[in-house]
Amino acid sequence: MNTGTFVCLLMLFFVFLTVRNQRQNYIAAKNIRKKGDRSHMIELAKNFIGKECLIYTFNGSQVEGVIKDISGNALLVENKGNTEVLNLDFVIRIREYPRNKKGKKKSVVID
Repeated sequence: MNTGTFVCLLMLFFVFLTVRNQRQNYIAAKNIRKKGDRSHMIELAKNFIGKECLIYTFNGSQVEGVIKDISGNALLVENKGNTEVLNLDFVIRIREYPRNKKGKKKSVVID
């Protein structure tokens, strides 16, 4: 098998994996977006208003900041003067930023 054929097959394999992963994420997100689950997550997220938190989203990213407001299905997060809005349908986990015994923020957060 020559190099060109091998590279083409390898690229097709990566495209297939990417499309498959996106499809699985779409199906999982569709299952998450049920009306009963939304109200429960909103009520739980309201406990973190005004606290510095780590927010984990469905696609594997992590947002850090102070939760300012929750309205409807949106979460307003402020970090270093920047404001972000997150859809609560795609939030998996919210936790308060971990601190050490002296009350300082931990420099390394391992999950």
